[in-house]
Amino acid sequence: MTRHGNAAIYRMVMDKHVCPWGLRAVDLLKRHGYAVEDHHLTSRDATDAFKRQHDVRTTPQIFIDGRRIGGHDDLRRHLGLSVRDPKATTYRPVIALFAMALAMSAAIGWTAEGMIAPVMLVERFIAASMCLLALQKLRDVDSFATMFLGYDLLAARWVRYGWIYPWAEGVAGVLMLAGALTWIAAPVALVIGGIGAVSVFKAVYLDRRELKCACVGGDSNVPLGFVSLTENVMMAAMAVWMLVR
Repeated sequence: MTRHGNAAIYRMVMDKHVCPWGLRAVDLLKRHGYAVEDHHLTSRDATDAFKRQHDVRTTPQIFIDGRRIGGHDDLRRHLGLSVRDPKATTYRPVIALFAMALAMSAAIGWTAEGMIAPVMLVERFIAASMCLLALQKLRDVDSFATMFLGYDLLAARWVRYGWIYPWAEGVAGVLMLAGALTWIAAPVALVIGGIGAVSVFKAVYLDRRELKCACVGGDSNVPLGFVSLTENVMMAAMAVWMLVR
């Protein structure tokens, strides 16, 4: 890439800490053709002295052709790149999760049967999705349960249900994936999926509430609505299919 000019970066590089944002900023500068002078702040005293000298609160700090640009996010703006808003709503975690569930289901089918049968693929996809969604919730059960209380009808009346739900979803998903103990997996999936679907439909489409979805964990920025409704309808539909079959 054509060289744009000279850049200097001051970043923390200590024995027990290397600033990741500094590394990302160096990479950005080099990929955009800048000759980089990489200055390491190797101690807390050196870092604090640099901040006082330049009247800044954070590092790294980037200078281009002698003009201070600022930190990593400021550099991205300077280069005309987008800056991620950590509070912005996004469907990215759900898309990634469902894509991985589909890929896993196809891989299991290919290994087990030497082919990808459509019906088995759908069954495994739903079961794998339940397992992965449960795993996301179990990363921080307290956060999930707290967010879940905001819209689930059963959890609002029986608070402990918020802590039970991810375990029930995970157990049902594993049993469905194994094709075992249908008499346990199907009723569990039908109950939690049915209650969940009604709860989401009421909160979003009847009460018109704007909430975040707890479906991929309590720290998600996924809006409550179609995704969570789909999750619960899939569970309930899979349960009915297993009972009928």
